[in-house]
Amino acid sequence: MKLSIIIVNYRSAAYILNCIRSAVQFDSANNFEWLVVDNDSKDNSKDQICSQFPFVKWIDMGCNAGFARANNEGIRQSSGDVYLLLNPDTLILNNAIDNSFLKLIASNHIACGVQLLYEDHSIQISGSYFMKGGINHLLPIPYWGNFLKIIAKALNTQKPGVEQVSEEVKVDWISGAYLMVKKEAVQKAGLMDEDFFLYAEEVEWCSRLGKLGNLVLYGNIQIVHLLGESIKDSTGTDDKTYANLFDKKGLQLIVSNHVRIRKQYGIGWFLFQLLNYSFGVIVFFLGSLIDHLVHLKNPFTDWKKVIGLAKNVAILWGLSITIIRNQPHFYKML
Repeated sequence: MKLSIIIVNYRSAAYILNCIRSAVQFDSANNFEWLVVDNDSKDNSKDQICSQFPFVKWIDMGCNAGFARANNEGIRQSSGDVYLLLNPDTLILNNAIDNSFLKLIASNHIACGVQLLYEDHSIQISGSYFMKGGINHLLPIPYWGNFLKIIAKALNTQKPGVEQVSEEVKVDWISGAYLMVKKEAVQKAGLMDEDFFLYAEEVEWCSRLGKLGNLVLYGNIQIVHLLGESIKDSTGTDDKTYANLFDKKGLQLIVSNHVRIRKQYGIGWFLFQLLNYSFGVIVFFLGSLIDHLVHLKNPFTDWKKVIGLAKNVAILWGLSITIIRNQPHFYKML
């Protein structure tokens, strides 16, 4: 069986060079098909990458098509029996690609991920379990999210994110930083949903793949994931987390998550999320005001963030009919 490795590039040449360098130190890398799909970087990425690694198949999208569409094109133009979607900002340790590939094809599982590590080799969330209606997406809302965490803790609710992975653990979805999938499963479940520009696309995809078989994480196989580095550089934001809801990146997160919830859980859960985010704006404003007054600080310290969240939620309301109708639409906010 043959493995095709697909890396999406948007002005991330430096990361991709380091990623491939870390992989080719192992002889097994010569057996893989390497594809880099470029989202119209408008720089010298192709010259940098292909001059050092001439075995790379370069695919030009001609526009910034986003994560799902670029990976789909890579899958279409690949010749492998198994696909690995690999982030640019990853570093391969201990022949991880070949080891996970051999384990996957020897199993009945349809997809796998590995233990992701931060740069200092501390553990990173590598996959997750679904929470009904995607209610975990409410947790980043300031103050309101903290209140919901208290309720969840009181109810002994299981955390969705899987950090420390045992030797092998079944999950509902695998991080798109390292997602290996068998071709036969993709042929049945379909490609990634091309309504998504960025974020949540692999979650929705895994919800369809999971209906066909097991998705697992291999805890004894590890790679480094420089979380959010390539996105940070390409978007110009200093924030690398998924908790920033206040700027354009936050808007993309909010919209993509709501689109995923509509597709996976239906209109009712989408409206539930939308109303919670709307209520969350009010809670954020009042909570911040009271909190800072109590601590004798400027009560309007978080005013810009409140306005940013309010604007993003207003844009989400403007898209709500389109999202509810669930007709093809490219949700590109960045």
